[in-house]
Amino acid sequence: MAGDKTKPIYYEVDPIRDGRSFTTRRIVARQDGKAIFNMAASFQLEQEGYDHQIEMLNVPPPESLISYSELIETLAVKYKLDPKKIVPEDRPIDIRPVERIDPFNPGQRPPFRHVWFKAKEPLPSIKQIHSYVLAYASDFNLLLTALLPHNARLYQGKLRLASLDHAMWFHRNFKADDWLLYALDSPSASNARGFCRGSIFSRDGNLVASVAQEGLIRLVKPKH
Repeated sequence: MAGDKTKPIYYEVDPIRDGRSFTTRRIVARQDGKAIFNMAASFQLEQEGYDHQIEMLNVPPPESLISYSELIETLAVKYKLDPKKIVPEDRPIDIRPVERIDPFNPGQRPPFRHVWFKAKEPLPSIKQIHSYVLAYASDFNLLLTALLPHNARLYQGKLRLASLDHAMWFHRNFKADDWLLYALDSPSASNARGFCRGSIFSRDGNLVASVAQEGLIRLVKPKH
């Protein structure tokens, strides 16, 4: 069920487990008495152990790229549109795509993309706040990767997109107000669903988090 940002949300927290190094919680968010969000969260103390990771791809630095908002401004002029009708809200995340893709005429591409991003404003030096911001930002661009092989045009009323589930694992320390690289791919799309994955790297190449999401991708049939 979709939420309404104008109404209060009530959270029910179930303390599933409290161990010596791991803690588990189940959270249900309710609005108007109905569940709109369900979350399972696992927390762990920092511990020593084996350490390896995949390598970050060598891509152009963020300073050499235009921001997503600048790209939207350019496309708005090209297609004679109001930018606020394309992206109605000012996002608190600075997003700079490596591959410049026109959402109105994307063509057919392999299901891979790379995006630099960070918080627009400096954040307090509290680790949890950086985790909150990263979890929020990790939803941007993920499901869109599943559209790349299909020449799917956004903002034309023919697609309905919605996140069905979202999983995230934090691996290493990071700062969400420093540049992070989001390496995205979509192994599969079928049955009106797209499956996408993301690896998030710090600028110095550390893999700081991994993400997986399945989302609804439904073609809207015209009404007769």
